[in-house]
Amino acid sequence: MKSLHYRAHAERHRTEHIGWLRAAVLGANDGIISTASLVVGVTAAHASHEAILTTAIAGLVAGAMSMAAGEFVSVHSQADTEKADLERERVELATEPDAEHRELTAIYVRRGLEFKLAQQVAEQLMAHDALGAHARDELGISETLSARPLQAALASAGSFSVGAALPLVVVACAPSDALLPWTVCTAIAFLALLGAVAARIGGTPIARSVWRVAFWGTLAMGITAGVGALFGVQA
Repeated sequence: MKSLHYRAHAERHRTEHIGWLRAAVLGANDGIISTASLVVGVTAAHASHEAILTTAIAGLVAGAMSMAAGEFVSVHSQADTEKADLERERVELATEPDAEHRELTAIYVRRGLEFKLAQQVAEQLMAHDALGAHARDELGISETLSARPLQAALASAGSFSVGAALPLVVVACAPSDALLPWTVCTAIAFLALLGAVAARIGGTPIARSVWRVAFWGTLAMGITAGVGALFGVQA
């Protein structure tokens, strides 16, 4: 009798990138928008070129630290919640295995399996890895989507710094008398490029992503310029 050999079909899904991609896109987008908006605001307030450059540098450093701290705290809170849920599930599996089996069976029935098949699937999965089965199918916690605080913090801080460095370079290189249009135009171009790259990696429509980030970035710079012009004074 011939033995059957099953070879796993290797596939790469875009959700594998979702953890770092979300933090990286958010960080770079925020870096470009916040730094460019700061530059536009102080430029509209008639600040000196040196003051504008100092503002951009300070915005980069403060923003990167803020992004890292915010991501670490928020994602760590998510990780703590996941750990608490897993610990509670571990206790329930040890004290009420039959009830947990019925719960998993009911989940598979709701997903379309016949009752007897759902029972068998639940039994086999629990025999293999009971906690993993309940974490995945009951709690929605998987290896791909699980919270990684340090990864999110580093990705956000690094990507923010990269994004913020782009308008900073423009400030350093652009002529003082044309700094405002240079900052606005290049920031929109950077945002459009970021939207296109993020869409390409994530497999989403590029035009929609480009339009979304460019629109909100332009709106942010426009509002900041208005505030700077309203409250600014001649340096």
